[in-house]
Amino acid sequence: MTGVREVVAAVVDPELRVVTIEELGILRDVQVAPDTGRVTVTIRPTYSGCPALDAIQADIRSAARAAGYPDVQVRTVLAPPWSTDDISESGLAKLAAAGIAPPERAVGEKAVPVALSVRCPRCGSPETEQLSRFGSTACKALWRCRSCREPFEHLKVR
Repeated sequence: MTGVREVVAAVVDPELRVVTIEELGILRDVQVAPDTGRVTVTIRPTYSGCPALDAIQADIRSAARAAGYPDVQVRTVLAPPWSTDDISESGLAKLAAAGIAPPERAVGEKAVPVALSVRCPRCGSPETEQLSRFGSTACKALWRCRSCREPFEHLKVR
């Protein structure tokens, strides 16, 4: 059997298909009960109303079961709250490579919940404008670069 932590960590986020739940910082813990073999996976969604939560839980169960772990429980915790600072460096790089402007790292509690300027993930220009507070998912906003004129999504800061 493959290690269940590795299998679960490789589950792809259903809304941000270029990153795994581990890279996104959703995966908190994976425990295997020594007496029963029951796997308990703890996740922390990007926000409490995340519409992808059911899909993430189902994908975790499916991946663990396919790896030989039939008894899987997925726990959801909301505290401490998820932050874009939880995204790994590889996750940030994958988002940028996919044309999704990754959020800036927050500095303590001074994180700005609404970005005033976002660098274009295609050309790097800071000359951008927000077109819509919501993109293809609630956790992304739609922006356009004034330099290259390309639209792009920006992962919101939380």
